[in-house]
Formats: sequence, structure tokens, C-alpha cells
Amino acid sequence: MSCRHVDTKTPARPRRMIVDRRRLLQAAGSLVFAASAPAIPAIAQERSRLRLGYLHTVAVDGQILTGIDRGSFARHGIDFDLVAFDTGLEAVQAMVRGQLDVLSAGAVISSFLPLGGYTAFLVNDVEIATAQLWVRPDKGVKTFADLRGRRIATAIRTTAHIFLDRALRANGLVPADVEIVNSNMSQAVNAFIAGDVPAVALWVPFNIPVREKVPTAIKLVDASAFYPQSAVVGGWVARQNHFNTKRDVFAQVIRGWADANDYMIRNVRLVTEALQKNHYPQATVADIAEALKAQKMFSSREWKRLYADGSVTKWLQQASDFFIAEAGTTGAKPATEYFDPSLYLATI
Repeated sequence: MSCRHVDTKTPARPRRMIVDRRRLLQAAGSLVFAASAPAIPAIAQERSRLRLGYLHTVAVDGQILTGIDRGSFARHGIDFDLVAFDTGLEAVQAMVRGQLDVLSAGAVISSFLPLGGYTAFLVNDVEIATAQLWVRPDKGVKTFADLRGRRIATAIRTTAHIFLDRALRANGLVPADVEIVNSNMSQAVNAFIAGDVPAVALWVPFNIPVREKVPTAIKLVDASAFYPQSAVVGGWVARQNHFNTKRDVFAQVIRGWADANDYMIRNVRLVTEALQKNHYPQATVADIAEALKAQKMFSSREWKRLYADGSVTKWLQQASDFFIAEAGTTGAKPATEYFDPSLYLATI
């Protein structure tokens, strides 16, 4: 495996497989056939290296990091140069500048895909409770009513932004009733911790420093209160022309992702411990477990049904509608045009 990133430092562990006698006989037959066939040179498998931008949050990088640790992508000829970002908007800007080949992020993908030129082809999960609203009673905010006229820090055009809008409207407020302070999520959380703002709309695992450094802070609500009406999906995006001409490469990405995704579902405890140890040392195992519970994952075959029946397209359009209304975008492309499920359906 060749993947450059400071987080990928633990070699993949071989999977233990339990097989019955019939499978052993089938395997033996395959070995006999393989022994009689011409040897295939190791260089026969063409490898592809992609610059992958992503958010360092479990809902986005869980399958990426698990797949790299297990060698899931490498087995399919895919190597990544990983570039981590604090917010999806920063990742999108890097994508637009041509600094990335592929991007994995949250709701922000639904904000720029309608503009055209990019294709979503793979979804990670549904973010059920990853977004949270925290307030500081010591700054005079204990309830939604107390938020009127006050400042709320968040990263706009992200999962947290969509959640904040829904939470305000569900509690008798509109965005104009508050002052939304936009920054990357690290800065937003730091401003809340420092007491510069009395409220912050964030996503996990940014709740960890808030809990640790402001023990009196209150979590007013998380996104689970508005599911499934406000379901947000995050996923993988490539430049449209690159995707169309390199479909074989992206099919291999899908295969590697599916292996990692299904392993995560079958081995939650092992994955939780590995993610914490290898990639989230600042968090506890309990923190990672909480983050995984905040997202809804499906097996690769279950996702196939959700791709085919239009559920994923609907969820993407839901988020795009919010961003289009927020930015007043004209001539936006619908999710039926910017999301291409065909490669996934043909690959899985």
C-alpha cells in the first residue's frame, strides 16, 4: 500500500476467515486451476493515485481510514494522498482550484454540486445526530428563547448550518432573529470556549473540547430531533470529466470503500478502538462510539437499494434546496443530474 498521510501509520491486520469443508474443497480446486494457469506479473495490476480531500470527522473519514488501515483500497489498486480540512467549504475551494482529484465531505457537497461540473458517485452515511447546538448559561443563554438577538458561531454551508436553520425554525425563531458568525469549525468552537459567543452549532467530534473545557455548557438539541425530514448525507465527489473518463478507477474506489464499510458494520467494537487508537488519540473510545452512533450506516448492498429507489437522490436534493434558497442560486442542476448512481449499481 502506498498512501501518504500522517494518520496512516498502522499496517493492516489480515482478516481471519472461518470456512467449512465445502469451501475448503472449492478453494483447493481454485488453487489447482491457478497453478495450471500462466503466472500474472505483479505489475499487471495498474495502480492509481488520487489526491483525496476530506474532513477529519468520523462521519466522513470512518470508511477512508478503516479502508486504508485494512488495505481495502490498496487491494484494488488505489492509493491516496490524503489532505484533511477543518470544513467542507475549504475542501470544496481546494477542489475548485484543481488541488484535489476527489473529495469526501458532508452536506457541503450539496451546496456546490448544483453549480455543475462535478459528480457525486458514492455516499458514506446519513448524519442523524452529528450536528449539535451548544449554549453557555454563564453568558445568559439556557433556552432557544434566549438566543434571540445573540451570536451563534458555526461554519456556513455545512451540515451544522442546515441543522441550525432547522433547529431555529422548529423553536419559533428564524435565522434573522440571531447573528450567525461564520468561520471554520475550529475557530467557531474556540470562540465558544473563550466566551466570545454564547452559542455554537457544531458537528462531532468538536463537541469533545466543548464538554471538556466548558463543563457548564448545555447541549440544547442535536440533529436527531429533525430526522428523517432533515436527513443529510455526505459522500464522494469527482470532477465530472475525470469521473466520466476514469470510471474504472472510481469503480475500484467503490470496491475498496464497500469492503471497509461492511467491515465497520460487522465489527463495530474493533473499528471503534482502531479509529481511536490510530487516528483520534485526542478522543476516548467512548467518544468515537458516540460519533458512530450519531450516523446511520448501511451495508453496501442496502445502499444499492437506496441508490436504486431514489432515496439518496432525495436526501441530496433536500440539502441542495436549502443551499439554493440560502444563496439565491439560479440555474442550479438537480440531484438527478449531479448524482450518478449507475457506477455503484454496476459495481456492487
